[in-house]
Amino acid sequence: MNGLKFDLITTDGNARRGRLNTAHGSIETPAFMPVGTAATVKGMRPESVAETGAEIILGNTYHLMLRPGAERVAALGGLHKFMNWPGPILTDSGGYQVMSLSDLRKIKEEGVRFRSHIDGSYHDLTPERSIEIQHLLDSNVTMVLDECTPYPATEKQAAESMRLSMRWAARSKEAFVKRPGYGLFGIVQGSTFPDLRHESIQALSNIGFDGYAVGGLAVGEGRDVMFSTLDFTTPAMLQDRPRYLMGVGKPEDLVGAVARGIDMFDCVLPTRSGRTGQAFTRRGEVNLRNTRHKDDHRTLDEECTCPCCTGYSRAYLHHLTKSKEILGLMLLSWHNLHYYQILMAGIRDAISNGSYADFADAFHLQYNAGDIAPL
Repeated sequence: MNGLKFDLITTDGNARRGRLNTAHGSIETPAFMPVGTAATVKGMRPESVAETGAEIILGNTYHLMLRPGAERVAALGGLHKFMNWPGPILTDSGGYQVMSLSDLRKIKEEGVRFRSHIDGSYHDLTPERSIEIQHLLDSNVTMVLDECTPYPATEKQAAESMRLSMRWAARSKEAFVKRPGYGLFGIVQGSTFPDLRHESIQALSNIGFDGYAVGGLAVGEGRDVMFSTLDFTTPAMLQDRPRYLMGVGKPEDLVGAVARGIDMFDCVLPTRSGRTGQAFTRRGEVNLRNTRHKDDHRTLDEECTCPCCTGYSRAYLHHLTKSKEILGLMLLSWHNLHYYQILMAGIRDAISNGSYADFADAFHLQYNAGDIAPL
């Protein structure tokens, strides 16, 4: 196997069922990747993450290059060994985090010079250095360095940003070291402008990548705009390569994006929400901080088989959340990650069975019905 191997198994409308094979295992798609920013999925042991059904996790180039350092991780055996995650790892390029620093960075053709949010030290992140860092981390899926176009942007701003990202993509490809079971993804930019998205897709296709991400969404544009952008973006993308929607999202976002041809997702929401007492369930979002849960002996989700739902009552979860006990955030993070993986498994089964439209309708009906009423 040279690079990554993607098998498109079947389709149902625009929804796609596939398998991505890497040097550290295969990933059934559509797939959701838990975010392990600093070589840890917050509040979770790696073994627990695997028990939720997750097959691939995401690491963050920006944070890991600053602490503990890519060279140190490489000397310690690479990111898989360092964090005790034997499965596939995707690393983002660091571009999004650097761009979000605003006053602490300066963008040039060569790359980005920025100040660390940790100690104020200066660093240079070029396409070549980003690829080198991800190589040192031993990432299975490497992302090109791009400029994440802010929203809103004028067409002129979006065009200049996208074309800079395309030049950086070509340099990223040149710097990438090809090896079996490892691959490089390009990132489609162009904000909400169809002509720019299509120009970006063509440029990336000419360069040639193992997969293609859709960037520059989930940055404040709203779900309707995100979906309309996908409507004119994914049909122009290569059919035989995986498609990754970066930084998305809520369960409704995943169901809608799969219907528009997306194969891979990542988002901090499951664990971030768990740390603030919010749970995702089949009947929508539940805030365990609410007083109505304090005497409720029932489980969070009666159909869920995760340790949170099989062992603990809503009253206890409310107590943990209000008391700011660490166990509360751990249990809710586990539940949320489990729920996301169960949702993705249901999506895959529905596509395989040719019933995705019915699945999506049933999902929305139940999810929007609201949480079960207190006793």
